[in-house]
Amino acid sequence: MTGSPSLAVRETARAFGEGRQLAKAKHNAFLVEAVTLGADLWIRLSRDAKSGGLAWRVPLLTEGARIERVEGDDLLAFTAVTDLGTHRITVSADESDPALFSLEHAFRPDRALHLPFIPRDLIAVGPGVRAERPKGTIEASQRRLNTGLCYFSLDEPDFGKVLYLQDLTRLNAYFNATGTKPENAVGGEWPELGYLAPTHPDDPSAALPGGRETVLSSAHILVRRFPQEEEIASAWQFLDMLAALYRRIDRPEAMYRDWVGRSRRTLDDLRASPKARTRHRGNTYFHPYTATEYPDSMVQLSLLSAIHEWGRWQGKRDPLEREIVKGLRGFYDPKLKALRRYLPDVGDDKDADAVDSWYMYHPMAMLCSLALDGEEEARALLLDTVDYGIKAAQHFEYRWPIQYKVDTFEVITAVAADDRGQTDVNGMYAWVMLQVHALTGEARFLAEARAAIEAAAGSRFHLNYQANLTAWGAAACILLWRITNQKHYLSQSYVYLASFFHNSLMWKSEIGAAREYGNFMGVTCLQDAPYMAMYECFDSFAAFETYLDLGGPDLIPSVKLLVSEYCRYALHRAWFYYPDALPEDAMAKDDIRNGHIDRALSFPLEDLYPDGQPAGQVGQEIYGAGGAMVFATRAFHRVERAPFMLHCDHFVRALTRMDECAISFAIDGPAAMDAAIALIADKPRRSATTIVLRGADGQKIPPLKDTGTALCRFSVPTQGAYTLSW
Repeated sequence: MTGSPSLAVRETARAFGEGRQLAKAKHNAFLVEAVTLGADLWIRLSRDAKSGGLAWRVPLLTEGARIERVEGDDLLAFTAVTDLGTHRITVSADESDPALFSLEHAFRPDRALHLPFIPRDLIAVGPGVRAERPKGTIEASQRRLNTGLCYFSLDEPDFGKVLYLQDLTRLNAYFNATGTKPENAVGGEWPELGYLAPTHPDDPSAALPGGRETVLSSAHILVRRFPQEEEIASAWQFLDMLAALYRRIDRPEAMYRDWVGRSRRTLDDLRASPKARTRHRGNTYFHPYTATEYPDSMVQLSLLSAIHEWGRWQGKRDPLEREIVKGLRGFYDPKLKALRRYLPDVGDDKDADAVDSWYMYHPMAMLCSLALDGEEEARALLLDTVDYGIKAAQHFEYRWPIQYKVDTFEVITAVAADDRGQTDVNGMYAWVMLQVHALTGEARFLAEARAAIEAAAGSRFHLNYQANLTAWGAAACILLWRITNQKHYLSQSYVYLASFFHNSLMWKSEIGAAREYGNFMGVTCLQDAPYMAMYECFDSFAAFETYLDLGGPDLIPSVKLLVSEYCRYALHRAWFYYPDALPEDAMAKDDIRNGHIDRALSFPLEDLYPDGQPAGQVGQEIYGAGGAMVFATRAFHRVERAPFMLHCDHFVRALTRMDECAISFAIDGPAAMDAAIALIADKPRRSATTIVLRGADGQKIPPLKDTGTALCRFSVPTQGAYTLSW
């Protein structure tokens, strides 16, 4: 982008041309300069004094500041005392990375102070900071309340690729004091970038408290000398840079959750509650939401898949599985040879022929997992319907609309608000085709998977439509790589992941009701949605378990870190979707879109909001009730004839019985992180005092003093082999 210089660029040029120099510092190849002019302090990052670069603007809010440099470990640090209060400004650098800078601005007003406007804080500047607009490209910026990031290239001057990330967790006090939220706060229009603090200009009560320091900005900037512009290369560079900054932001504690107990309560409610079940033509079906909405095929198959996995995990089928299987054929249309969304007698208030594009394939994915586990009825239904799914894909040339008529393919809704269709259905479709290929060995299914993935090329950060579909797309890419040995499919998985994590919430909100639940590392369910959803949370978790298993040691370290951390925090934050885990005043009471909320039922709410809106406005979802079982069967490991279950907040691999009272296992997680291990008694009040955990070197690992509800707990490196004896 080029053009006439903006006001911000002219102000930057004036500051560095006429301002009073405060200090200079060097960090590897970068020069860091601080100047002040008028009511602002400026920090410039450049490769040399003449080449231009980035200018960070610190508003001192009034002229006449008395600025002093503070000596210490920071690269540069200042205090600025004004008639309004005291500012603290720090610029620090990380010796582990030659191009990573952290910049923080905190302010303690002498008395309550209303700030009607704070300017955007990052300006790209040309050579010598002349008032000439530099050339560059913004690739990605903050979406709604997701991670406060801006990913861009500064091409002229030749500066490199930049990832700017605002640690919004550290700004909660500002948001709560001013009654604001950081929606679309990070981004901008070239060359004015970075963070634009939200304000209420016409509300004097939206004020910072006097006598208390409030962080106004906590930014991290990472620069890479050689920008990658091609889609795949840019994606992995984004993930690599994001992971580097992830290690430097504030991260909340991830707590142990009893997903086994939650699963048992959920199954009891599915069996007994009339709000969950309904009868049609002699068969049992489950409502999508509490006591409302017509049964549909995705709901039944989502529950069936999770209950089947639970039965396999505990070594005994649950009777609910047979109940659901018995009614599945009710959704089959023998004329179309397709699985319909609704039963034939659905009410007149529904369009029986309307189907969202992803709804054609997600039920097939559940049928695939059942069929590959030897379930013949699922296999038969899958093979009866898969060709119609292929017909739809080929009709739309692998570019699916939002919604269409299942019988005619007439498009009902072509695009969403961003003028795109369901862009990541390609990934879910490819996953289904690869599973059917594994089931049948027919090459045509492999060809379909490849066609779908290749059709999505070029979507870049716009690939994500619905989070779980994007996650399964990443899994499909990596499975294609394993099948074909063509490494570009592994690399293509990074495009899916870059789009997924672009939509993540890499901060912990304390705004409104959000202080009562976890949102850190959550992902908003749709590319334009204001909330996180339970179904997308646990389905992405399941996809990522598969992704990590297939990727193994061949994944780039940044991907292993981000995917593993998403899964670790999912085990923690998903607990808060359940009404009994939230206070009454954190949940919606009126105008619930679907049904009502029953705190006595162990079914999750659909929606949690990072801006603290009441949870559950969409409803209490029965279709997401299988989430507890998905978490339980992957995080808890039954050990035959042992008096405990093994719980780990990272995926355990190669669990092997060594002796009557000894097992070995491995954790293949991200480097330089810790995993939480807990041994959970299989019976109440059972005690065990002889449990010993050893690392690969044979050394004992001491248990943690705080055992909580566990027999014992350990913290271990996320990469290693372990033996456990009792």
